Amino acid sequence: MKKKVFVSGCFDMLHSGHLAFFKEAATFGDLYVGIGSDATVDELKGRKTINSERERIYMINAIKYVKQSFVNSGSGILDFKEDLIRLKPDFFVVNEDGYSPEKERLCKKLGIKLHVLSRQPDADLPARSTTQIRSGDNCSLPYRIDLAGTWIDQPYVSKYHPGWAITLSLEPIIEYNERCGMSTSTRNAAKKIWPYYLPIEKPEKLAEILFKFENTPGSEVISGAQDAIGICMPGLVRHYYDNDYWPKKFESIHSESIISWLEKHLCMVLLWPREKGLNLLTETHINKPNVKKLTQASDEVWEAIKNKDLQSFASGFLKSFNAQTTMFPKMLNSKIEEEISKYKDKALAWKLAGAGGAGYLILVTDKPIKGTMNIKVRRKETLI
Repeated sequence: MKKKVFVSGCFDMLHSGHLAFFKEAATFGDLYVGIGSDATVDELKGRKTINSERERIYMINAIKYVKQSFVNSGSGILDFKEDLIRLKPDFFVVNEDGYSPEKERLCKKLGIKLHVLSRQPDADLPARSTTQIRSGDNCSLPYRIDLAGTWIDQPYVSKYHPGWAITLSLEPIIEYNERCGMSTSTRNAAKKIWPYYLPIEKPEKLAEILFKFENTPGSEVISGAQDAIGICMPGLVRHYYDNDYWPKKFESIHSESIISWLEKHLCMVLLWPREKGLNLLTETHINKPNVKKLTQASDEVWEAIKNKDLQSFASGFLKSFNAQTTMFPKMLNSKIEEEISKYKDKALAWKLAGAGGAGYLILVTDKPIKGTMNIKVRRKETLI
């Protein structure tokens, strides 16, 4: 009897990359494909599908590599859990950007072998992703990751000690999930102004436009400026805050050798989306000593990056995260700490993207880590 193989995903706007994935997964046995329902895709991606779940099932069932497809019966990031229990597959196959510790834990519990594949186009075809197709090309609206100094962009933090936040603008090589620390809410606001691409304009001006658009007068909660800056300003940027929402000054790095060095030593893994309604401000320890530690760590990270000093970079990176979580303990919980512990012998340093509470875990590493995804930094436009 042939082995059973299970894969799961959105599989909207079918393309050659999907077929290459199905083809490789089917080498392990009979392939069963679970798709996220229209409601689940909307919840996780923050958008409607192009093709309905009925259309996606219709197309996937017509692919010769697929034994059967169905709509996953659950919701959320593990919407396929009950289907796995029912199907009892021998293998669960995912791409690198589809791996998560929760999937691995579930597979171990159910006695299913998890295979992580790298994205490889088939038959010398070009690499394809749904994100690229939706946006037209790689110049669509960026994401951002925060490297150090997170929270200093809030006056209730910087009033104790001024300092720098450091952000890195990312190309949308994948569609990062909502509520995972990737500034998707600010990016969604940007889509209302610039639906597909950032216009050719000074990046700092674009960031200010986006910040003001997202934070209209009378807003009860002011989103930090670092999200707008990280999306609109390419490369590596640090911004200095002193008891105000908008930074006093900027510094940036666009050196190709440094940007490539960061791409080599940074990777990410998805834990799970942050719980809806989680309030990180219900417990805080914001004071001058703690904020000073945050700003000093940010300075250490910046100097280490400029010198391409990996050990100092990792040290400052971890100090910055520890300073964050000291001030905002709700960023962490026992479940997150358990997942972080699994990477302590593989990575040099780690932090949660954005405000934490789950989401993506960013790792500093001296060698590739299986099951993690790479990043692609958005370079500076030559016309600006």
